[in-house]
Amino acid sequence: MTQARVETGTMLLDGPVGSMEVIVDAPADPLRGIAVVAHPQPLLGGSASHKIPHLLSRAMRDEGWLVARPNFRGVGASQGTHDGGVGEADDVVAVVEWLRSMHPGMPLALVGFSFGAFVQSRVARRLADLGEPARHVVLAGLPAGEVEGQRRYEPEGGLSGVLIVHGENDDRVALGALLDWARPLSQPIMVVPGADHFFTGRLPVLRSLVLSHLART
Repeated sequence: MTQARVETGTMLLDGPVGSMEVIVDAPADPLRGIAVVAHPQPLLGGSASHKIPHLLSRAMRDEGWLVARPNFRGVGASQGTHDGGVGEADDVVAVVEWLRSMHPGMPLALVGFSFGAFVQSRVARRLADLGEPARHVVLAGLPAGEVEGQRRYEPEGGLSGVLIVHGENDDRVALGALLDWARPLSQPIMVVPGADHFFTGRLPVLRSLVLSHLART
């Protein structure tokens, strides 16, 4: 099958509730895999252009991954309204299907930061239940329990091939709350000492951890 060539840039895809704005970072050949990187909370100004999704997407591109960063509903040129992670997971699945239609059989990576990590946990569970799991899942700054703004999150757990990275001094999502979620699941957490929610001063560490995880077969 001839594989479609996707260039770096911004495009509009048809999504479940209308157009989705997607930023694509396309690598030079050869292609190593396909990936979706999800951004932080839109209600707090998060978008696909946020520094952490941008950093991770470019780092993955440089390692040979074709990376798509969708703007969630109501962000940028994406249609729809914020749906608390439910509809956003539907949108990410649509992006996954688009990538897989162009590159069937390629390894899939799901990467998310903050609210995007919560969304990716739902996407990873759905794909696993369909028998089409992602090869790699990375969840950074994953919200669990009650977080700032009286929002409450219950991420999906019990997933294989997942790396969860959290800052020791995260003031948005307390490490203790994440550990309370992880404990009954026996889910390991990679803690970055001294890091806050945005991994200020520790972004090279986060980048290294993500790329190391993606390098695993």
